[in-house]
Formats: sequence, C-alpha cells, structure tokens
Amino acid sequence: MPPFLNDPIQRLLARLTPSAPRALVALAGLPGSGKSTLAAHLAAEVNAAMGPDAMVALGMDGFHLPKAALRQMPDPEAAFARRGAPWTFDAPALVARPRELKDAVGRAPVGWPGFKHEIGDPIEDAVFVGPETRVVLVEGLDRAVNAVICMKDSVIDVCLNDRHTLIERCFDRRGTCLGLFAEAGKVRVEGLSVALLV
Repeated sequence: MPPFLNDPIQRLLARLTPSAPRALVALAGLPGSGKSTLAAHLAAEVNAAMGPDAMVALGMDGFHLPKAALRQMPDPEAAFARRGAPWTFDAPALVARPRELKDAVGRAPVGWPGFKHEIGDPIEDAVFVGPETRVVLVEGLDRAVNAVICMKDSVIDVCLNDRHTLIERCFDRRGTCLGLFAEAGKVRVEGLSVALLV
C-alpha cells in the first residue's frame, strides 16, 4: 500500500496550516478500483475535523472530449470504443485547470467540469471550488497524476481490486447509465476496461 494511505487523514490535515499554499492531491487508479469512494471519505473526514469546504474531492470525467469532438476524429468508431483512453481527454484543459486552482486560492472561485452520464457528455463549471478551500483532491486515471505532478504535489496510486471486480463495477456503472442491454453492455465495458488495463 502506498505510504500516503497508511494515515491519509493526518497527512491531509498536516497540509492545512495557515501559511501553507493550497495543496493539490491526485488519486489515480483503474476504473472501478474505488477512487471516488475513497476520495469522498477523505474529504468528509477532513471537513469534519477542519470545517466545511476545507477540502474538496473532484473527478476528472468532465475532461472527456465531448461526443461532437470524437465524431471529428480520423477514426470516430475507435474514438467512441476507446473513450477513456488518454487521447480522448482534453489534455490542455486538464493541465491548465489545476494551475488555476493553485493560483486562485484566497482570491476567487474556480469552476470545474462534471460529466452528465444521461447524455454522455461533459458539463462545464458543474462545480465551483471556493477560495477558502485548502486541499483539492483530483481522482481519476493517470491523466490526473500527470496534471498534478506538474504542480509538484502529492500523488496516491490506488489499485485495491482484482481485474474481475473492476470489470464488474465498470459494467454496473456504465452499462446501467448507458441503458445498454446486459450482454451488449458487458461486451462494451469489458472491452474498454481491458483496453485501459493493459
């Protein structure tokens, strides 16, 4: 287990000294590995100890390229089939937004995109991070790690589940949201998960 996870709450609280700059923390892991659950738990514990909005947990799904952009790619079929691969994300925005978060602390709120599964597209400024927030945790795949490494902050690498569990979780989440038939959904999700796992 990564050292950060031995005592994550205390490590995060240690970053909340009055003179410390806003900390960006990346939580990276495979689809279905429990990143969102862990991120929400960490934020809730820190906020319980330090007050509301001391820490916020954000996902990176909002940096998916919209379907309209995927249709403009040289191979749209492959783009949709491999959605979630590094080249199907808005990489410049994913690098720029953490910098905005770092620079705006104490001055202004910063918008963060979300993802609306019902339509399968990102939503700009779905969440706003207030100027008072001192720790921002971004959870996602390796793009989250790469963006935060640029800021020289902490990285947590999480892989807490076996491959079968990961694929089953992906199917439950994506297959249901996309309204796919069971077998067709499973084939699509397993194919995507394997592509991301290898």
